[in-house]
Amino acid sequence: MLTTTSFEPDKVTVVSVLPAIADLCALDLGGWVHQFVKRKKLDRATNVCTGLVDMYAKSGEITKARQVFDEMPEKETATWNALINGLAVNGRAEEALEVFLKMTHSGFKPDEISMLGVLSACNHNGLVEEGKMWFKAMGEFGLTPKIEHYGCMVDLLGRAGCLEEAETLIDSMPYEANGIVLSSFLFACGCAKDVERAERIRKRVINMEPWNDGNYIMFRNLYSKESRWKDVEEIKGLMSRGGAKKEAGCSVIEVNSRLWEFIAGDKVHPQWEAIHSALGNLWMHMKGE
Repeated sequence: MLTTTSFEPDKVTVVSVLPAIADLCALDLGGWVHQFVKRKKLDRATNVCTGLVDMYAKSGEITKARQVFDEMPEKETATWNALINGLAVNGRAEEALEVFLKMTHSGFKPDEISMLGVLSACNHNGLVEEGKMWFKAMGEFGLTPKIEHYGCMVDLLGRAGCLEEAETLIDSMPYEANGIVLSSFLFACGCAKDVERAERIRKRVINMEPWNDGNYIMFRNLYSKESRWKDVEEIKGLMSRGGAKKEAGCSVIEVNSRLWEFIAGDKVHPQWEAIHSALGNLWMHMKGE
C-alpha cells in the first residue's frame, strides 16, 4: 500500500483509487480507504465523499452509501448522481426516483448523467410509462438526449416487448445506432422470437461488431428454433470469419481482503487442481440434496 512508503496519499489519490475499488467490488479495501479518509479528515472534501457514495452504491452496500450521503455537509450534482445510479443498478427504482425528485426539489439541476440514472432505474424495474415520461422531460430540463439515453429507452421498450416502438425509436434517432443499441434490440427480438424483425438489423449489427459473439449466438438460436439449419451454418461461417469467439465466464470474489479471479475451464491457475476438486465436491453435495 502507498502508506508503507514515504508517499502520503491525499484526496486526489483517494478519488483516483475509489472507482477501481468499485469496479472490483473490493469492499474490505473500500472500507479501509473509508477509515483512512476519516482518520486524515479528508471526508470534508465533497469529491472524496462522492467517490465513497459511488463505491459503496456500485458494490451493493446501499445502506453505507446513504450514510455517507446523509452525513455530507455539502453535496453537488455528481453526489446525487452517484446515489441515483447506485440505487438504479441495484434494482431499487422507486428509491432512485425518490432521490431524483428530492434532488430537483433541493435546487439542483439534473444533467445527462442524472437522467441516465433515472432511465436506468425505470429500465431495471420495467417502468415503461415512467421511462417515457422522464425521457420526454429531458427537454424541460434543457437537456438533449444522447445516444446513451436512446439506448436505455430501446432496451426498456425491448424488454417490455414493445418491439415496434423500440424499432421506431431507433429509426428516429438523430444519431447512427451503435452496437450497444442494436445488440439490445436484437436481444429483445430474440426473447420475443421475432426473427423477421431481427433480420432487419442483421447486416448492420454484424458489420458494426464482427467480434461480438453474443450477436451471432442470438441469430443462431433464433434460426435453430425454426429449424433453419442452412442459416445456422451461415451464421457459424460469419462468426468464424469475423474472428468472434465465445468468451469464457469469469467471476471475482474477495476473501480475507484478497481478490480471486476464476475463469471457466481455466487450467493455468497455479491452484487449478484444488479448485476443480472443490467444485467437484460441491457438485456432488448439491446432487445429494
